Amino acid sequence: MAPTETEHVLTRFVSEVLQAVPVVAVWVHGSLAMGDFQPGRSDLDLIAVVEGPLDAEQRSRLARIHRRLVDEEPVAAKLHCSYMAAAALDDPETRHFTWANGETVERPVTPVSRRELLDGGLALHGLAPADLLPPLAPGQLEDFVRRDLREFWLPATGRRRVWLQDIWVDLGMTGVARATVTLREGRLITKGEALAELLELGAPADVVRDIRERRYAQPEPINLLRRIWRAERTRAFVRRSIERTLREPSPSS
Repeated sequence: MAPTETEHVLTRFVSEVLQAVPVVAVWVHGSLAMGDFQPGRSDLDLIAVVEGPLDAEQRSRLARIHRRLVDEEPVAAKLHCSYMAAAALDDPETRHFTWANGETVERPVTPVSRRELLDGGLALHGLAPADLLPPLAPGQLEDFVRRDLREFWLPATGRRRVWLQDIWVDLGMTGVARATVTLREGRLITKGEALAELLELGAPADVVRDIRERRYAQPEPINLLRRIWRAERTRAFVRRSIERTLREPSPSS
């Protein structure tokens, strides 16, 4: 059986990165590892563990690999990768060289990503994540989720215009549902599972249906008036849900 486009681009990516820098392991997390990957729609979330900190030449070499992949492989436009130095695996605050959304940035590998890796991350090269990554400290995941809701998503509900965009509706709605389950039950769920949770939380059914069709089917285009109406209802629901979630005590408290 011929490899899929996703399998092909992952194989090519690993091969080229191994030739570019000293690599200990390459891991997949996110929807591909959690069983909810949608070709052409889901991101390819990768971690490459490298032997040591990357110098300027190595960073430039990796950026060239990513740009060439994006130019030659359409699937690679959704490929993101953080390069973690092996000595910094136990520090969740360390910011790592990362390729994401067509550019290089420095950012940490969050407790959510670490938990995904520990629960079911896939090894494309080298040892499995659980063989190298230390376990999360008690409450570390929940503390991060609460801070993300309080410091990013709650203020974002005050920015009316961004909620006109599909991506904000999708991530805001599924994100608050996933956060609710994590804080309530201490586990991670997929975006697909989050859609069912949203209905349990009282989210507008038509907005949930809109997100589902965009992720799993072919949605019909919506006009500006409906987009504005959807944005206001989504923004209000996300804000109410965050405020309610942040008021509730942690199960461990």
